[in-house]
Amino acid sequence: MSGIYIHIPFCKKACHYCDFHFSTSLKYADEMVDAICKEIKMKKDRISGQVGSIYFGGGTPSILSQAALQKIFDAINHTFSVDANAEITIETNPDDLTAQKLKELKQLPVNRFSVGIQSFYDEDLTWMNRAHQAREAEDSIRRSQDAGFENLTLDLIYGYPLLTDQKWLSNIQKAIELEVPHISAYALTVEPRTALAHAIKNKKQTPVNDNQSAAQFVILMDKLIEAGFEHYEISNFAKPDHYAVHNTNYWKGIDYIGIGPSAHGFNGQNRYMNPANNALYMETLGHNKLPEIVEELSLNDRFNEYIMTSLRTMWGTDLQKINTDFGKDFLTETKHNLKNFEDKDWLLIDGDKIYLSQDGKLFADHIASELFVVAENE
Repeated sequence: MSGIYIHIPFCKKACHYCDFHFSTSLKYADEMVDAICKEIKMKKDRISGQVGSIYFGGGTPSILSQAALQKIFDAINHTFSVDANAEITIETNPDDLTAQKLKELKQLPVNRFSVGIQSFYDEDLTWMNRAHQAREAEDSIRRSQDAGFENLTLDLIYGYPLLTDQKWLSNIQKAIELEVPHISAYALTVEPRTALAHAIKNKKQTPVNDNQSAAQFVILMDKLIEAGFEHYEISNFAKPDHYAVHNTNYWKGIDYIGIGPSAHGFNGQNRYMNPANNALYMETLGHNKLPEIVEELSLNDRFNEYIMTSLRTMWGTDLQKINTDFGKDFLTETKHNLKNFEDKDWLLIDGDKIYLSQDGKLFADHIASELFVVAENE
């Protein structure tokens, strides 16, 4: 079943490390919701079967009112056939999850929250310029659970200068104690044109230490696996049968459409991207035109994307699938490139399946790039 990603480009504050597309002004929120609904209706022919997952990302989708979110759901339900058991996720911030907000969200079809915790330490949250405090982070999870929202995932960040290994262990332990079935954890990366990048450039901030990030990734893997989580994707851990349906579909190459400014979609052959510009997005739809740019993916592109996404998961890369979907030449090249790792313990090979070992997960991007096939004209 296909998925729908909806980008809500609004936030209360700009986190110092974030390079996602958003605005801190809600001045045109109503117009944006109308444009999103219009794009949904204009993409009616993009999904022929049922919708198996809907994901509201951002930005901070929980910043929208119940009425605005309901309007988007109405557009989806009038346009597509949504499976009765579809996973419907909304990204939220702890400070948004008040008792009143939870009551409103309970009236919507949402059945999964992704909560941007990042840390349970106030000084770290201040450093990140997050809008919530540590106590709110914990309370928001417990309030959500008490309100009947059990399918929760929380985000954590590691590898930043303030985070000692002891604090990181404490963050992981707190997440485990909250009894959420899913945890996503990301190493801090310094993205261009962010406040963090500017501070590092001007020597007002300590650069990110790759060795620290690697060590804390190992701590993360050890502690969550010990607590009964499955490491089903490099940055994602879940209790059995609680894998994120929407994101798993990304990694398995299943079709999805992207709605909203900066959103992208994939139909198995090409990628579609909307402009990361709110005014241009709304103006283009106002002229009854889709704002998307089409990126035509070559066979090489699709192969390399398959390597990158499949290798990151516990399901691994399938040599038989490479032969079937991409052809014998790609299979031969892959087997040749695998020889580069014969003297390392980074890969596990079981029949036609290739998996990352625990050590290999530290070098996932490097390994994938070594398995890429580069076209002669590139």
